[in-house]
Amino acid sequence: MDAIPFLQGLWETSLRAIFPPKCLVCSSYYVWQPSTGTIGSDSVSKVTAQYFCESCREGLAPISSPFCSKCGLPFAFREGEDHRCSECLLEKKYFRKARAFGVYDGILMEAIHVLKYGKKTSLSEPLGGLAKEAFFQFWDSNSIDLLVSVPLHVKRLRERGFNQAHLLIRKWAKQEGIPLDGLTLSRSRWTEPQTNLRRTERRKNIKGAFSLQHPERIRGKRILLADDVFTTGATVNECARVLTKAGAEFVDVLTLARAV
Repeated sequence: MDAIPFLQGLWETSLRAIFPPKCLVCSSYYVWQPSTGTIGSDSVSKVTAQYFCESCREGLAPISSPFCSKCGLPFAFREGEDHRCSECLLEKKYFRKARAFGVYDGILMEAIHVLKYGKKTSLSEPLGGLAKEAFFQFWDSNSIDLLVSVPLHVKRLRERGFNQAHLLIRKWAKQEGIPLDGLTLSRSRWTEPQTNLRRTERRKNIKGAFSLQHPERIRGKRILLADDVFTTGATVNECARVLTKAGAEFVDVLTLARAV
C-alpha cells in the first residue's frame, strides 16, 4: 500500500469527522459520502457531494426526454419522442436550440436564489458543475466556437457584485479550452426585472436592451449563450437575435434551470 495516499485519505477523513461539511443550500451539517445518492448519475453526484447534503442532492433531477426539441421545455406527459412545443411552432426563435440541466423548482431553484440574492458565490462551483454536465450531454466541445454569458446592466452588476451567468461557465470553459466572451455582448439599456412581468410584457421590456461592442468577433461563430434560468426565453431570444444579426453561424442556449 502506498503510504502517502493512505495517510492523506486518513487525514481528510479525520478532518471531516471533526469539522463536518455544511450544506451550502440548507446549512445543515452532514457526512460526506460521495458514493451515495439517488440523483441522475455518478458524475452529478460527485459534482455536488462536497457542497450539498444528501437530502438536497436527492432533490436535484436532470431534465430527461421527452422535451421540446427547440426550447427544451419538458413535457408533462412522460411518453413519446422529443418534438416542438406549441409556442415554438407559433413564435420565431432566433436560437437553434436551448437546453438546461434541471427544472427550476425545489432545491435547484433554492440554490440559484442563494447564489444570486444571498451572494454565496461558492455555490458557483457545484452549480457550474451541473451546467457543465448539461453541456456535455447535449454538445461536443468542438461544436462551439465561443461561449457568451447573458450580461447584466452595469447598475445591476454593481448592486450584485457579479454576473451569475458568467460564474456558472467560466471555470469549465477554460478547462475545456472553449473561448469565453463576457464583454462583446452588453446590456445597454436598463430594464425592469423580468420576474414580475407577464410573458408579453417580458418581450417588450427586453426588446432592444442588448448591443454588441465588437460585432466582428461574432461573425461566423458557433455561439453558446449561457444564463442561469430559462423562464419564458424572452431574454435569451433577444440576445440570440442580436448575435444572429451580427452574423453568428448559429446561437444555442445553455441554462442551469428551465422554468415550466
